[in-house]
Amino acid sequence: MRRALPLLALLTVSFVATAAPFAGPAHRRVPEVVVHEWGTFTTVAGEDGQAINWLPLGGPSDLPCFVERYKNGLYKVIGTAAEQEGPVDYATARSSLVGTVRMETPVLYFYSPEETNVAVSVRFPRGLMTEWYPKAIVAQPSVVPSILDNPNLVGTIRWPSVQIMPARAGEFPQGAGKSHYYAARATDSAPVYAGGQFEKFLFYRGVASFPAVLSAALADDGSVRLTNRGARPIPHVLLFENRGGAMSYRLGGALEGSQTLARASKTTDVAGLRAELISMLTKTGLFQKEAEAMVATWGDSWFEEGARIFYVVPPQSVDEILPLTVTPAPAAIARAFVGRMELITPEALVRAQTALATGDDAALERQGRFLGPITDRLIARTTSVSERNRIRAVTNTVFAAYVKRMGDCQ
Repeated sequence: MRRALPLLALLTVSFVATAAPFAGPAHRRVPEVVVHEWGTFTTVAGEDGQAINWLPLGGPSDLPCFVERYKNGLYKVIGTAAEQEGPVDYATARSSLVGTVRMETPVLYFYSPEETNVAVSVRFPRGLMTEWYPKAIVAQPSVVPSILDNPNLVGTIRWPSVQIMPARAGEFPQGAGKSHYYAARATDSAPVYAGGQFEKFLFYRGVASFPAVLSAALADDGSVRLTNRGARPIPHVLLFENRGGAMSYRLGGALEGSQTLARASKTTDVAGLRAELISMLTKTGLFQKEAEAMVATWGDSWFEEGARIFYVVPPQSVDEILPLTVTPAPAAIARAFVGRMELITPEALVRAQTALATGDDAALERQGRFLGPITDRLIARTTSVSERNRIRAVTNTVFAAYVKRMGDCQ
């Protein structure tokens, strides 16, 4: 079902950014600007280890309500349908925007010795921009069939006027509820003003369909065969597992070809794991506070129940996947993107199968946005047509209730 990319209706939307009122004279000297960025590419490994199609947006939003969103009803079908009366056909709904990659929370930090203005644009070949802040000019394609399967598709986002304001005290928006969005503000970067809005950074997210640079094939003994499918060495790889609250990990070092990581048996505390990840990020070029902010942002999600591979995407590969342009050109740019590849373990399948057999919807709901890939794996292994239909029906009901309970923003 997920391996065939469906038709997707999308509307062309653009938000015209308001010019910042603080821009100085055109002849003013441009100070040396430094730009740092971090983000995550989240994928799900299939049985052969390669990234599979799934519904990257198939779940409640974890972002504040002030964040700009692509306001097309089909872009977030699950969230829209879950608020309607009657049953939700999750199998149909999740086919509205199937992809291999969820680009999560890239944030761009700016450092400058004095106030200055730059223009920023990001291109996303084979991808769409879905959330952003501050306001930006976002170009999305018109209605076309199999939109993410189109090799000519390029999503773009532009902030034509970004005022970097190192002397300004931070006065940033705050939503009504909790969100890990705010952790990204805990850095020494300068506040920025763009589109009539202040923030500590430029933020955007998206979804895409392209092959991951890594494959991760899980063996029956819990070991994982990693293969670098790109042209450049992957600087760092790490196998992580949370089994009922007992966390363990194993470092793999740089990856050029293939290597097998054995299942880690020694448990660790969260502090030790955070330190390893922060070290990986600072070696990639982030400042200490930026690395800490990234780990703080994603700690609850990265360390949740299950198994996954973390790896640092080679910077040159990031530039190809997500071309960034800053004008005038900054003195330095550092981009640190972490790949997260979710592994569907035998234990996860057994838990889901048991929950389906006993009617334990709460246990199914705890799988969150990865419930679909897990139940898809069970369906693929089930020969009974009636049982396949039952699993789909239960998945529909559980996922719709989960999204409705969590809400769509905070």
